[in-house]
Amino acid sequence: MSGFFSRNAGMRHLIGLLALFSLLGGCATPPKAVEPADEAISRGTEPNFSIQRVHFATDRAATGNPEPDKRFGGERGDISYGYCDVSIPRDHRMGELEGPSIWRLEFRPDPNKHIVLASVETQASADFFDSLKQRIQSSDGRKAFVFIHGFNVGFEEAARRTAQMSYDLAFPGVPIFFSWPSRAQLMSYRNDEKNANWSVPHLKAFFADLAANLDADEIFVIAHSMGNQPTSRALAELFTERPELVNRFKDIMLVAPDIDADVFKNEIAPPLLASGRHMTLYASSKDMALKFSEMINGGQRLGDADPSIVVLPGMDSIDASNVKTDLIGHSYYADANSVLSDIFEVVRSAQPETVHSRIEEVITAFGRFWRFKIPAGNAPAAP
Repeated sequence: MSGFFSRNAGMRHLIGLLALFSLLGGCATPPKAVEPADEAISRGTEPNFSIQRVHFATDRAATGNPEPDKRFGGERGDISYGYCDVSIPRDHRMGELEGPSIWRLEFRPDPNKHIVLASVETQASADFFDSLKQRIQSSDGRKAFVFIHGFNVGFEEAARRTAQMSYDLAFPGVPIFFSWPSRAQLMSYRNDEKNANWSVPHLKAFFADLAANLDADEIFVIAHSMGNQPTSRALAELFTERPELVNRFKDIMLVAPDIDADVFKNEIAPPLLASGRHMTLYASSKDMALKFSEMINGGQRLGDADPSIVVLPGMDSIDASNVKTDLIGHSYYADANSVLSDIFEVVRSAQPETVHSRIEEVITAFGRFWRFKIPAGNAPAAP
């Protein structure tokens, strides 16, 4: 097994806690409402940030708290729809989810420095889909992507992450996220897993509504970590029950999926791959969060490329082990330029399976996959 399991028990416990925290958690102080740009302009000051609008559906229970970051909690609820305005600082660095840091003596969010959830507006279902249609009609790309977050993620962070990805991708369409009721607590892994799978019928209905009502030429799905469990199951059921909707989805991207690899291969992948939809798997052998998940659940996770990446006909499997990322290595999809750039190529291309310029083909006895090239300057020295 990897070196992760060969460490002493104390180190294993520490890394495990860090990994669990990182299954897409964060350590930033939850941002409060940001000053609207028009208010700053009315006082004669030019804001040093832009506003990114993202749309959402969630089956989290509303809390009744008017603060944007507290509008939805971690309990199960009815489906709600709406949109969020998120501020992006002008000096934002690609892949970063900037927020206050106590190490920099920052105790309050500053929209000039941080990505901040500025406002949350709910809408009736009909108004929600009307607003999506209007935005699609006025966009250059007539595209949409749906982001589904992972474990230990609150509604506020899901909104900020979706805005960051849309901004970094210069996405020519409509960014949408579906937020299932994660408790956003380090020790709630099992509860989050139950809630993620509880959300399957709601996510399936949402995908069906999007496919039937959204006048987009292309819909991309990007699921991260534990969010792959409800996403893959929902789409597998939808494609089986309503095959006429299959072609509405351009690509399904499974990023660092925290799902049992054997369960995926034997139960979930067959209906997904039989649909003929293009699928992309991003996995890494250096994902410590998934190593910890394997300790909890047993068995290889789909997003772990150790001992080998999962290869299936009809799915592009991409080994991201060479991508430079943080200690835990779980959020490489959004905090590494190379992976974001690869996703950018996919959503911009008419044939996503042919455009990966940053990866190289690898032929093995168990099949063909792709691997990110080692960045210049990071290659090992010649013996």
